[in-house]
Amino acid sequence: MTDHVEARGGTYLDSVALMQVTRAVRSTPGVSAALVAMATGLNLELLAGLGLSAPDGAGPNDLLVGVRADDDAALAAALTALEAALGASTARPSAGGAGPEPARTTASAAARAEAGLALVSVPGPYAFLEAMDALRAGLSVVVFSDNVPVEQEVRLKDEAARRGLLVMGPDCGTAAVGGVGIGFANVVRPGRVGLVAASGTGAQQLMCLLDEAGVGVSACLGVGGRDLSAAVGGRSTRSALAALDADPGTDLVVVVSKPPAPEVADEVRALTAGMATPVHLALLGEGAADLTGVAEQVVRALGGTVPEWPTWAPDEPPAPRGGALRGLFSGGTLCDEAMAIAVAALGPVASNIPLRPEWALPADLAADGHAMVDFGDDRLTAGRPHPMIDPTLRLERLAGEAADPSVGVVLLDVVLGHGADPDPAASLAPAVRAARATAAADGRGLAVVVSLCGTAGDPQGRDRQASALRDAGATVLLSNAAAARLAVSLLEAP
Repeated sequence: MTDHVEARGGTYLDSVALMQVTRAVRSTPGVSAALVAMATGLNLELLAGLGLSAPDGAGPNDLLVGVRADDDAALAAALTALEAALGASTARPSAGGAGPEPARTTASAAARAEAGLALVSVPGPYAFLEAMDALRAGLSVVVFSDNVPVEQEVRLKDEAARRGLLVMGPDCGTAAVGGVGIGFANVVRPGRVGLVAASGTGAQQLMCLLDEAGVGVSACLGVGGRDLSAAVGGRSTRSALAALDADPGTDLVVVVSKPPAPEVADEVRALTAGMATPVHLALLGEGAADLTGVAEQVVRALGGTVPEWPTWAPDEPPAPRGGALRGLFSGGTLCDEAMAIAVAALGPVASNIPLRPEWALPADLAADGHAMVDFGDDRLTAGRPHPMIDPTLRLERLAGEAADPSVGVVLLDVVLGHGADPDPAASLAPAVRAARATAAADGRGLAVVVSLCGTAGDPQGRDRQASALRDAGATVLLSNAAAARLAVSLLEAP
């Protein structure tokens, strides 16, 4: 085993870029652990958790590199991958003294440019100061950062409202403004439907379904997954609705959210009833309409025809079987939607983001019976790449579920688009094939159902991804709701 740790002074990359760099290093053959991150206190703790010691004096302004490899050759390959990934990042500082001195604050950067929007993507403990700096400079803000305290979120959104601005986030994974996708963004056609999204993957699912139906999007204003909670009270949702209602390029609005606080949902319903622009609500939860149903409502409201949503089925479709359903998700809203569908048919489904508090999984996520895990939850992404970028944790869990004789069906999501894994099927298809082989060797069947969130224009090649997963034995569906219903239908009643 060979270890390498260093701290590079004067080198800064944002957290999104560093997630991609870490993944490139970690995926090098022979590398068992890797972390490339700014040397904040949290990241120093994560490095220690890998069994590596940080260099003396490393601080938050230093780029921290930690690699554990099988041997010197693997380490050399990992460091080569590191330099290539750093070099490919557009955030890498320019060499030499050419060009103007870089701006040192968000406000000073705003003063140099004719900008109306700032993107904040720094570790959660530092996001508040940068976002507040942008608001005071007159910019609306997309806060990609997660792990931001809720009281800071409320303060930011109150400040934005006072200034007539908008805070999108924290934990705003998806947005589209002025035809430009921000964060995890699918390639969708332009159009006249506006989205207000307290959900990243929920917005992506809706936009992908609408795109398949020939319906385009004017804007997607992500407001953060907690915006419709009781603590935040829909502060950014109200501002975003007002902005889209006043937009001449938007003919119809959709509000999509993870299960909201009931009293906040009622307030949103009352607000939208008085808008000039028609509004459709996709507020997930037990007994609520699913995202595919809302997409179909929108298509019909615009005078379109609902298409047959694509399905890629293997040559030997899975047969009904007994056992437990296990969902392994990278998108929290897709997980919520699948749980709501499964609960109606199967009863309680345990989760780390449970629909009811009494259905919570333990801290170690050990499951007994039906269960679904959101690997994109803040508690599982602190200091590590989002599962839409790095599938390591989910692939490990898939292997474990395959070895569990009580499991009959595994339900997975795959989310395409800019910012996501450039080729998710490259790692997931072999893992699906191996999982099914594990079950078969034990004399069992294991059905794998995949919800594929993507469009024909996405850089990963949606149909190519679907075909690779289908060839591995998975049944692949564009509709997450349809995938959940298929997974449920494959379980025989006890």
